[in-house]
Amino acid sequence: DPARPAPSDWATVLPERPEVLQHVTSAGGRLFANYLKDVRSQIQVFGLDGTPQRSVELPGPGTADGFAGERGDTEVFYTFDSMQQPPTIFRYDLASGRSSVFRAPEIAGYDASRYESRQVFFASRDGTRVPMFLVFRKGLKLDGRNPTILYGYGGFNVTMTPYFSAPRIAWLEQGGVFAMANLRGGGEYGEAWHEAGMRLSKQNVFDDCIAAAEFLIREGYTSPQRLALQGGSNGGLLVGAVVNQRPDLFRVALPEVGVMDMLRFQKFSVGAAWTADYGSSDDPAQFANLLRYSPLHNIREGSPYPATLVTTADHDDRVVPAHSFKYIATLQAKAGAGAPKLIRIETNSGHGSSNLSKRLDLAADLYAFSWSQMNVVPSFPPP
Repeated sequence: DPARPAPSDWATVLPERPEVLQHVTSAGGRLFANYLKDVRSQIQVFGLDGTPQRSVELPGPGTADGFAGERGDTEVFYTFDSMQQPPTIFRYDLASGRSSVFRAPEIAGYDASRYESRQVFFASRDGTRVPMFLVFRKGLKLDGRNPTILYGYGGFNVTMTPYFSAPRIAWLEQGGVFAMANLRGGGEYGEAWHEAGMRLSKQNVFDDCIAAAEFLIREGYTSPQRLALQGGSNGGLLVGAVVNQRPDLFRVALPEVGVMDMLRFQKFSVGAAWTADYGSSDDPAQFANLLRYSPLHNIREGSPYPATLVTTADHDDRVVPAHSFKYIATLQAKAGAGAPKLIRIETNSGHGSSNLSKRLDLAADLYAFSWSQMNVVPSFPPP
């Protein structure tokens, strides 16, 4: 009430719940609360006074957004996508509570019904229950022979909700599996989940990722000879740290624009802002922790590292390319002979692909490199 601004006069409309509240919108005299339930969107409808009305039935496990409008509206629109369904606009009727497709994208040759996505849970090293989303073609055989990309981030309170990727179709068409692990350090289960993967607890993130790889191998989705680990920025740090600790789990490592020098990251561009999550080598206790997992400083002499394709860009002013330059030079100098250790440097680009054609070129190089190292011969058209 604007006339009673004191906190003691405030009234609770939506009490806190165990699920993470992403945001609240209003339309048609109702409140739409967008919660995360095990990293899947859950939309609850309330009266303006907070009285529960109903849940919105979504097409499946995925990510929903929208539900904003005017007070007199009788319908509202939202978008929904998942690991297999492209972003689709739905119309939601406020009176009946029913949704209908308003507009869906057309992707030539892609049929979502040919693919399956699922959510699995696994135990990390300390017993923490960690979720992971998978997508693959229906009829997948769990014989350990499927080329698989494990993707992770795990930091800065970033929530990795299920999402559709058009370039990913090329991987799936060749019988590949894509797995996205919701590691600690993100925001999937609120601030406690974030704090469990930051600063002195950063090793939890790497343990979660290692446990995800072990789950995929144990359950027959793939094998170490057919498993790639991918991540960008903070996720590039993840890749570098994990393959230092468990190179035996992976055939391919794909660190993209990664933070690889944990002792000097705060000295360049916006790196000083990351000390909130990582800590700083200027602090003696944090220095020791950072040194324990810094990708650059833990490359082991003569160790049989996975085939590695580092990617960066010459104009990256967020994670300066020096991180990737020093990392690949040290890896080439120290790692055992065998699998290739290469770097791909995009020109006239920054922290990520700068246009569609460059994005497609990057995806093609990452997939081609992975297939070649996994002894997978892609067929066109796909089987």
